[in-house]
Parts: sequence; C-alpha cells; structure tokens
Amino acid sequence: MKYISFAIPCYNSQDYMEQAIKSILKGGEDVEILIVNDGSTDKTAKIAKKYAEKYPTIVRAINKENGGHGDAVNVGLNNARGVYFKVVDSDDWVDKASLFKILDAVKRFVDTDEEVDMILANYVYEKEGAAHKRVINYNNVLPVEEVFHWSDMRHFHVGQYILMHSVIYRTEMLKLCQLQLPKHTFYVDNIYVYYPLPSVRTIYYINTDFYRYYIGREDQSVNEKIMISRVDQQIFVTKTMINMYDLHAIQNKKLRRYMINYLAIMMTVSSILLIRSKKPENLKKKQELWDYLKRKDYRIYWKIRYGILGQTMNLPGRQGRKVSSMAYVVARRLFGFN
Repeated sequence: MKYISFAIPCYNSQDYMEQAIKSILKGGEDVEILIVNDGSTDKTAKIAKKYAEKYPTIVRAINKENGGHGDAVNVGLNNARGVYFKVVDSDDWVDKASLFKILDAVKRFVDTDEEVDMILANYVYEKEGAAHKRVINYNNVLPVEEVFHWSDMRHFHVGQYILMHSVIYRTEMLKLCQLQLPKHTFYVDNIYVYYPLPSVRTIYYINTDFYRYYIGREDQSVNEKIMISRVDQQIFVTKTMINMYDLHAIQNKKLRRYMINYLAIMMTVSSILLIRSKKPENLKKKQELWDYLKRKDYRIYWKIRYGILGQTMNLPGRQGRKVSSMAYVVARRLFGFN
C-alpha cells in the first residue's frame, strides 16, 4: 500500500529537482513519487527516468505536454494511488523526521478505518541568505495530534493561513470534489487549497516542521517583479475564487469566516501588486477588481473592503498608495515571503 502520493510538478527543473526527490525517497515503500514532467526542454525528463528506473516500485515518471503547474498537479492527482496526496514543488523539499511522523499518523488512520480529510503540518521559509528561517505553525490555532472539525479551530493570524506547503489532502476526497486546476495559469495553488475546504469534514494537525519552501531564485514565480508582470493571472485566480462559492451558504461559521478572510488576502495581494506596479492602467484594474467583488456579493465586499486589510489597500490618493506599499514592505520583512 502507498500511504502518500507525492506529486512533483517539474518544468525545466534539472538544477534542483533531485533534492526534492531524494528527500521524499526516505519514506521508502510507504510513499509513491510522481515526477510530472510538464513539457520541459532541459534534462528534467532524463532525470525523472533515471529515478523511475532505479526505484521502480516508488517513483513514476510522467511526461506530458506543457500545461502549467496546475495542469501538472491535475495529472499527478489523476495518477495517484496513495491514500493521501501531497504536492511538493521541484525546488522545495521535505524534512525526514517530519515525514516519518506524518506517515505514522496516516498508518494509524488506515489501520483504524478513520477518514481524515486534511492533514496539516508546519512549513519553513528557506529564504536564500536569511540567517533566521521563519516557521509557520498552527499550534495556537488548531488542536495538536487529534482529529478535529472546523468548529474546533481558533482565529488565524495574518500570515498564518493554510497554504499548499502545509496541506495534505485525502486523495479520494480530492477526486470526489472534482478538483481541476486551470491550465497555463500561475498562482493556482490558492485554488488548490481553497476549493476543497467545504468538502473537508475532519482535520489532523501535526506540529512538525515538514515542508521546506525555498525562496531565492530570480525566476521564481513569487519574485515580486515576476508577480507584477503576471498580475493579470493573479487577478484571474482571485476572480475564480470569488465565483467559486456562495459563502453565505457555508453552514459552519468558522469555516465561512476563514474562507472570507482567505479572499481578503487574495484581494490584498492583487491590490498591492497593482499599486506597486505604478502603472495608471493597473490602478484602474485594482478598482475594477473591487467593483467585481462588489457586484458579485455586496455583503462579502463590505466585510473585506472595510476590514483592516481592505482599508489599508484602499487609502485614497498618492500618499495612501505609499502607505499601502510601506505596509506591504513591513509585512514582507515580518513574514519572509518573496
């Protein structure tokens, strides 16, 4: 039995993908590794084939036409045989001791026929050149090492939200909720995390520093200049999430509040990128985005627009935009992203 399927989407990842693969191989026969080569033009396919041939019962190399990160995740999920499914980006890696802790928990769930839909663990910002590695944990928010429900969680702090790095979903649940990420689109990891949430009934949190999130390459998608150049895709993902659910129909109050706050973060990220681009046409796009949310759901718009994040991103005039930009710089230093 494969307890966890690890999908590694790869596009021209020859220079760093082996660290990701080797870190997961330590799980041995309990894991499967799906190296999804997304139409690479370098030696990615060759490296994937090498590992598939060396570890035929653990590694599978899947070659496909280029469709973007989300499409590679889709293909990984479609091919997954493990009880749980985890995405590891090709420039990241996982911690060995934490991997064993998570596998032990999954084995207990399987042995006792307990269906836990979502497993959470900590992630670490492995920022190039940073002396202090920032760890995002949830021990002030979630019960530790016990099965719980949305009603049991406390309030998340800004910068503490569930990301692709921290989440492991039950494979069958993902397939049943028909998760399908857009092709040729960046930043769909937000959809990956957000869309399944109403389907999640049970959760388990392990307070261990599992996922190592590397930040430092100039061509990385979270590099600020690259994010600004791709801001239209950020807007597309944000609008897709706005349209995804009637949040008023979400019965659990804490889950509903969490999903509204997640949208608030998406609106904030899109807004600050549009502000920092300093292009007049992008300031118009910012206003259009907020108007879009307002037309879609005025009550959700009001909660987000007049919350702390919404007010900070919509201060009037040039000086207001400067303050918004300064708030972003401070947050970036505090939380260590991009």
